[in-house]
Amino acid sequence: MQYTYKILLHKEPEGGYTVSVPALPGCITYGEDIDEAMIMAKDAVELYIEELHSRGESIPRCFL
Repeated sequence: MQYTYKILLHKEPEGGYTVSVPALPGCITYGEDIDEAMIMAKDAVELYIEELHSRGESIPRCFL
């Protein structure tokens, strides 16, 4: 199954970007640049969904 979530990119003063996924509480990651941040966000969402699935918890709705 494929999921699509909005992400928030926050440029850090010391460099790089923090990424959060509002629909997935606690799903936060970091990348040195926007491209890396996007890759890390995808990985973080996949791991988050896998963990919810393994616990038998519901998967939050996707938001476009």
